[in-house]
Amino acid sequence: MKVSARNLLKGKVSKVTMGAVNAEVEVELGDGQKVISIITINSVKKLGLEVGKQVYAMIKASSVMIAVE
Repeated sequence: MKVSARNLLKGKVSKVTMGAVNAEVEVELGDGQKVISIITINSVKKLGLEVGKQVYAMIKASSVMIAVE
């Protein structure tokens, strides 16, 4: 697999919450942190996503914001 995204995080699906049109997919990374993605239900089905499946979360953005308190 080759992709142009610079931020590629390997993890396991820890939760899939189906909605009417979209699904919320929670990916647990090796260090206990989680990434949550909203994708279409069709994509969940095409990718065969289910709890425990190994996946990659790809993050591609034109900007990353940082905040402090």
